[in-house]
Amino acid sequence: MAKGAEAELDDMIRDLVRDVHEELVELDRRTTAYSRRIRALFSSNPACQRIGKIEGIGPISATALVAAVGDRSCFRNGRHFAAWLGLVPRQRSSGGKARLFGISKRGDRYIRTLLIHGARAVLGKAHGKTDPKSLWVAPMRVRRHPNVVAVALTNKNARVVWSILAQDEEYRPDKTVAAA
Repeated sequence: MAKGAEAELDDMIRDLVRDVHEELVELDRRTTAYSRRIRALFSSNPACQRIGKIEGIGPISATALVAAVGDRSCFRNGRHFAAWLGLVPRQRSSGGKARLFGISKRGDRYIRTLLIHGARAVLGKAHGKTDPKSLWVAPMRVRRHPNVVAVALTNKNARVVWSILAQDEEYRPDKTVAAA
């Protein structure tokens, strides 16, 4: 290849890298601005504040839940809400024999993913803790696969979210584990 062609190629690569860098800087700026807006929305909404106190639910999850749920009276109970999110086992029961399979994965995939990742974060820090939720999770971690435990904790959190939103009450960790 001739030196002129190499120099031209080097200039083209520099231009491409500069364009990609500018695009990444712009995306970073926009991400920061949206994160700031989400935090402001979280701070100004009492429902978000209440469910944001649950371990594994942060500002993004809380605002997404409040935005998606809207009218919470369309769910009869926490199980219906968890089923709407796709967090309950699929059933194939017949002849009096109950067969449960993996989660149904119906509902809003984004919110379900946020909640499951939040539950995984809680599980990662639960080892050796003595709070009620960590004590509830500890024996389950011994018996079951970590993903199953994460979904079980997510299901529990979803039911707690419904209860908090439906009854306009504060989160009480001691009450949520006692109900299990």
